[in-house]
Amino acid sequence: MKAAKTSFACGNCGAIFRKWAGQCPECREWNSIHEQETPPVSPSTGYSGTLSTVQHISQVTLSDSPRIKTGMTELDRVLGGGLVRGSVVLVGGDPGIGKSTCLLQVSCQLSDKNKVLYVTGEESPQQIAMRAKRLRLPDRHLLLMAETQVENICATASVEQPQIMVIDSIQTMQTASTSSAPGSVSQVRESAAQLTQFAKLNNIAIFLVGHVTKTGDIAGPRVLEHIIDVVCYFEGNNDSRYRVMRAVKNRYGAVNELGVFAMTDSGLKEIHNPSAIFLNRYGKPMPGSAVMAIWEGSRPLLVEIQSLVDTSHSENSRRVTVGIDQNRLIMLLAILHRHGGIVSYNQDVFINVAGGVKVSETSADLALALSIISSLEDKPLPADLITFGELGLAGEIRPVPNGQERLKEAVKHGFKKAIIPKANAPLEKIDGLSVFPAEKLTDALEVFYQFPAAQ
Repeated sequence: MKAAKTSFACGNCGAIFRKWAGQCPECREWNSIHEQETPPVSPSTGYSGTLSTVQHISQVTLSDSPRIKTGMTELDRVLGGGLVRGSVVLVGGDPGIGKSTCLLQVSCQLSDKNKVLYVTGEESPQQIAMRAKRLRLPDRHLLLMAETQVENICATASVEQPQIMVIDSIQTMQTASTSSAPGSVSQVRESAAQLTQFAKLNNIAIFLVGHVTKTGDIAGPRVLEHIIDVVCYFEGNNDSRYRVMRAVKNRYGAVNELGVFAMTDSGLKEIHNPSAIFLNRYGKPMPGSAVMAIWEGSRPLLVEIQSLVDTSHSENSRRVTVGIDQNRLIMLLAILHRHGGIVSYNQDVFINVAGGVKVSETSADLALALSIISSLEDKPLPADLITFGELGLAGEIRPVPNGQERLKEAVKHGFKKAIIPKANAPLEKIDGLSVFPAEKLTDALEVFYQFPAAQ
């Protein structure tokens, strides 16, 4: 066995160096590099504990392992249909957003039919019990353990043999193989690796609670996200009671699945029709407001996008976005000027996606462009108008996937008009929906100016 060596690791991105530096060359963060002791290398037998053999892929036996239903439909959707045995799920999010509350609810619901061990490193068992009582959860079968030593946790789990474990949180865990402080890069990495190995060996599903940095990433090294199977993020504003859980990595299902919850006095409640909460609009149509149909994971979502265009009183016009990429806005403003004759270089443009939703797909381009023109012209769009489509640099409107499903979702919510890409036009007429197919930006602008002004 080789002797332990000293190295330096960045606490922000996890990069490892041989010498100290004031600024991390990888993430450009200042004063984030700290000294750590690299554990000695010891021979390992791997997950199976036996010598690996070579075989044809056709000889591999596939056993249908049923997924464990968590009791939350929205969480099952994010996980890809339920919890897989032997998987490790990382749940990250801002402090106080509801990570521990969500997992405590799931643990109590699962404990009726499964053996669940809840390991807390941040709170005492009394605090966990008080929260379960306040939320009126069925906690009579839930096992609690206050421990931060990974070796002790694995030893206890080997005796208790739970089917599901919750580790709250991974930043408080420490292992004897590393001498650095809990929460450091090496401790987080080694603790997660040991817990993952234990989960695979014993076929135990493990939830890990992860803190986030000021940039919104999981605290600790990026290798942590490569070790585990599923990475979920809780999103939401402090002034809103709605929470969105998004899967950014999933080895057992589709990524970018979205689950919507509401934080109440009795814990997190599922929102089965999220389009209804994101479309909580005022009665009278207002300039700068447009409704778009975006696609999140396996379902459509109707979201309101708002624009405010005002005369700029400074030399540099402002471009402010909330919930959408700012560079995308700058590109769309250039397309509007080049192909639509819409001048905005002397205007401040403010964009907001209602409900705290973060939109990343390009199908929001057309809705964003129409909302900007609506605010600039001070002409409201019809309240029953839905739109989606991608804008190209040549001014063309490109089709987007799942166009028919988006239109059907819009009809369910009472929308009667739709401006969509020509390639997404339905082959058969949809009852109650007037479709305006547009091939270029000028076609969409022509339809916009044909709409009568709101009274």
